[in-house]
Amino acid sequence: MTEEPAKYFFYVVQCADNTFYGGYSTDVAARVATHNAGKGAKYTKRRLPVELVYSEGFASQHDALSAEWHFKHQPRADKERFLRAHGAHWRRGAVIQQH
Repeated sequence: MTEEPAKYFFYVVQCADNTFYGGYSTDVAARVATHNAGKGAKYTKRRLPVELVYSEGFASQHDALSAEWHFKHQPRADKERFLRAHGAHWRRGAVIQQH
């Protein structure tokens, strides 16, 4: 049995204020660029720049959207625990200043 290739992605970016934003896309690199151009989600527009810290591919759109929903509805500590468990690395502490 052949596994379907990933077409849909759940991703997490870290914003300049050190918060996390989870999203869904079919093209993660393009979506992160859109966020950094100030044309992404309302949440990230005020917290630029953003940096990709995690992405995971899914064969089904439903599964990718479900992963996004579950991530967004967790407290910060659980988000960090999830990211650590999946080998993600992110900045800790200092807030990035945009000039």
